[in-house]
Amino acid sequence: MSILGIDLGTQSVKVAAVEEGDHGARVLESATRAYPVESPRTGWAETDPAAWLAATLEAARDVLARLEEPPRAVGLSGQMHGVVLCGDAGEPLRAAITWADLRSSAQARRMSAALGARGLARLGSAAFPGFAGPTLSWLADEEPDVLGRARWALQPKDWLRWALGGEVATDPSDASGTLLYDVIDGAWSPAAVAACGIDPEILPPIVASQSSGGLVRLSGDGLAGLPIAVGGADAACGILGLGLSPGRGSIALGTGAQIASVLDRPDPDGTLRTHTFACAGDIGQSFYRLGAVQSAGLAIERVVAWLGADIEELQVALARGVRADDPYFLPFVAGERSPYVAPELRGAWYGLSLATTREAMLRSVLEGMAYVVAAAYEAVCESGAAPEPPVTVLGGGSRDPGFVAFLATTLAVPLRPAEVGDATVVGAARLGAALAGIDLPPVAAREHATVDPGPDALVRERQGRWRDLVESALVESALVEGSGT
Repeated sequence: MSILGIDLGTQSVKVAAVEEGDHGARVLESATRAYPVESPRTGWAETDPAAWLAATLEAARDVLARLEEPPRAVGLSGQMHGVVLCGDAGEPLRAAITWADLRSSAQARRMSAALGARGLARLGSAAFPGFAGPTLSWLADEEPDVLGRARWALQPKDWLRWALGGEVATDPSDASGTLLYDVIDGAWSPAAVAACGIDPEILPPIVASQSSGGLVRLSGDGLAGLPIAVGGADAACGILGLGLSPGRGSIALGTGAQIASVLDRPDPDGTLRTHTFACAGDIGQSFYRLGAVQSAGLAIERVVAWLGADIEELQVALARGVRADDPYFLPFVAGERSPYVAPELRGAWYGLSLATTREAMLRSVLEGMAYVVAAAYEAVCESGAAPEPPVTVLGGGSRDPGFVAFLATTLAVPLRPAEVGDATVVGAARLGAALAGIDLPPVAAREHATVDPGPDALVRERQGRWRDLVESALVESALVEGSGT
């Protein structure tokens, strides 16, 4: 008796048949299909929604062909913040604008000025380009004819559900990532909608994540007739898949890095250095604080390409220990969110000399990644949402014991690495299971021994110097941004 979970990511979709196993949810079969993110202009990040649908159907056919019995229901998870403009029949009016898009920087600044820190705190986040609110404001400024023809502005997973034959709706976890949702009132914010200059009628109704989103109505794909849950945002589905309760948290180390801490009330971060989003579930049920690091594994991927290295070389370099004369690496190749809220921030090496070796440059990359994760973690703690130690650490970066030990030292908190498979798609499946009246447990995680922070005076000294360099870079980037160059 399985549930089909669909996780619509930025560059690929994962479809998995999930059932209850001996120690928690387990994936019976899964398939992944990729699609491109296009950048027709500098700073733009778009995807054709038709590619999402085609990839999802192909992956679903693959999974369904390997199942002995059909699944009972479908649950959805999806990338946050994006915008799909569509007409009455669900047809996209233009390419979807994704979370990685930076074209709405001016609109984000305008929104920030209009609402102020207190107004933005009710929305759960600082105004950042790539969120739906600033993106829709950009569309109102630059493509008013297209926006004027739109019946709905949907989040990616909500468009996919509609395209599968479901109903128009969104859930609190995705709504809270738009900068158009009041996390305290649990409803669309009239003030935010007005600040963005959009018609509130294009925003879908908000219902519980496990609510019925209709039936899949496509024929010939093995999905027809299955009930489909409205679904949730990917980060919220990851929390649901892990089964985290208030007071618990995790650090996910991947292309980005996310420090999540579950809350039982919204309690927004007035400093706006972190995000406050709704968990997947009922409106107002629970929330989570998120420290979102934009340039984690993404920066590592770039450096590996630049220096013709591989991740093993970086790990070996770090294992030999940082040195006082190593350069400092600022990993901000795509700007940064927590805790700096600076999309204009850029990466750099500082302290290069004739004596600098390639190994030292590689080591500094993992060192810099640890420092930015530590800065975001500190912001989460200072916001009043410190997770209970030891903190679970997962994702690709958690598989290197040397990096986990170094990260524990920079965070000054014990960490517990965990091998967790498919938490996000399992979270999506749990929503589908709830719709079908089935109690599907969280994913089974294989936890390893707790890693305690070490007393490394040199690391502490270099961490402080790194933060000083970031502050200088913030001042410089703000001056450049203000000059319009």
